[in-house]
Amino acid sequence: MPIGYALFCSNQPSECAGKGSKNARAALDSGRYTELDLVNRTVNERIAPVTDEELYGVAERWSYPVDRGDCEDYVLLKRRVLMDAGWDPSTLLITVVRDLKGAGHAVLTVVTDRGDYVLDNQQDGVLPWTQTGYEFVKRQSQADPKSWVFVGSGNAEGGVASTRR
Repeated sequence: MPIGYALFCSNQPSECAGKGSKNARAALDSGRYTELDLVNRTVNERIAPVTDEELYGVAERWSYPVDRGDCEDYVLLKRRVLMDAGWDPSTLLITVVRDLKGAGHAVLTVVTDRGDYVLDNQQDGVLPWTQTGYEFVKRQSQADPKSWVFVGSGNAEGGVASTRR
């Protein structure tokens, strides 16, 4: 589990509570895809990118952004907006990747009946995970938001800091 997420959960336990379904798949039709695209674009436009060091004076802090934040903050806000719109939390998974520059990065993976899609603050469009060019490292378990599963052979060092869970 990323260290920033562990601290976020200790400060806001209700945001990380609950059990999901490990087999949940969101039904994705054109309307739902448009909703994903709108949420991704709106949050990307509304939040200015800034590092945690610049914003808080610390290396890693996950929080809901007001007007500025880093990649994890974008993910948290997108996830919250989609859950508020009725999306099943067990289909909205915080995911750690290596981006196109090899840096640690967080994105939101949406598990659907048409495959997994990625919402990303570095991309306005919503893409199937296979079209991002990213190396997928780990993501939340669908069954438990506080459990994380490794999804690739990547190493999370140098980016999103993590615990050994």
